[in-house]
Amino acid sequence: MAKGFIKPVKGTRDFYPQDKVWQNWLYEKAKEASQAFGYQEYEGPILESFSLYSAKSAEEIIKNQSFIIPVKGRPVQDSLILRPELTPTLARMIAAREYELAFPVRWWSWGRFFRYEAPQRGRGREFYQWNIDLLGQDCPNADAETIAVGVWFLASLGLTAADVVIKVNDRKYLDDKFDLINIPQNSRLAIFRIIDKKDKVAAGDFEAMLIEAGLTKLQIKDLGLILKDYDYSQESPWLTELFSSLSDLGVGDWVEFDPTIVRGFDYYTDTVFEARTKNRQGRALFGGGRYQNLVNDVGGTRKIGGVGLAVGDMMVYEVLSDLGRLPVLSALPAKILMTVFNEETFRSSLLIVGRLRGLGVNIEMFLDYQTSLAKQLAYANKKGFSKVLIVGPEEKTSQEATVKDLVSGQQKRVKIKDLAVFLKD
Repeated sequence: MAKGFIKPVKGTRDFYPQDKVWQNWLYEKAKEASQAFGYQEYEGPILESFSLYSAKSAEEIIKNQSFIIPVKGRPVQDSLILRPELTPTLARMIAAREYELAFPVRWWSWGRFFRYEAPQRGRGREFYQWNIDLLGQDCPNADAETIAVGVWFLASLGLTAADVVIKVNDRKYLDDKFDLINIPQNSRLAIFRIIDKKDKVAAGDFEAMLIEAGLTKLQIKDLGLILKDYDYSQESPWLTELFSSLSDLGVGDWVEFDPTIVRGFDYYTDTVFEARTKNRQGRALFGGGRYQNLVNDVGGTRKIGGVGLAVGDMMVYEVLSDLGRLPVLSALPAKILMTVFNEETFRSSLLIVGRLRGLGVNIEMFLDYQTSLAKQLAYANKKGFSKVLIVGPEEKTSQEATVKDLVSGQQKRVKIKDLAVFLKD
């Protein structure tokens, strides 16, 4: 038998109460941002068919980062997959009820996802992610709203435009540029994937990948000029309207055009964007973009385009930690402890606790009347309660309780009938 503790699976996390209260806080922030713009909550299954993702998601994720579960006696296309992202599931759900839903659809979700990648700071093999999507409005204003929801969320975490920049590009705009330098249509998806890795590899490696993809030296030189051209104003009405709408939505100081942003998912067709911190780490807080064909690709008969973004919980934590902006949260749902003076007063204390809970006061009760009051107070201090209630023989007779404030050390006798109001105040 192995010695020591059995550790969690590499890349996964145990959520102790203090960790879970952070998760709940982040979920509430995502919920508030979503609902402020009128988005409805939904959820899909954690297990999906491998075929749903194999041709629709990022090649790198499917080939190297997915947890694939084979089905005995069936081909690989019949395998199952632990969802690495949610957009294909969303498209499948929309396609299934495309004639029942009222468009535009504004949906959001918060759930658990899985990727088989090397665990590192801000990245795990299992993580929570906020997803928000708008489907059925194929215009730059829809993309602007999606980005604005993301900004609303970041601002609610205490971040500002001085901390984060959202880099925006348009794949179709870049595709038009590819026409000018004669990059073949059948090579463009591969080129997009390579550009997505530009910041992660050395310049020589980047050029070598482009050569391997079939580009000539002249095309590589021209591509380099395209990726350094930050003036879209005379060439892209779509980007012009998008940035105008972002300004009107009050988030213009958060965004900037960046022709090197393409995103790694194969289904993106137009607008793409990434939120990155401005410090030297340059951490990616969220990413997203427009997908015009995905609903059709998973079986839909109507042309329903969409735009969405996704935010992972682990990177948000790391960014707030780096900036010293983590919230101070308490994992205690009840900050008051009812102590037990002795066996004779136990039933009286139990009745008081029941009455307080019925009046909306969260309260924990110490249940072992054989434990000394000193040990109960030590427990209350260690756990972080703000107040304790003591009902001894004197209090029982006078229908009172002693309320001891563990922060100030002060205590006061309060009538039982007034106790709920006193504790709430």
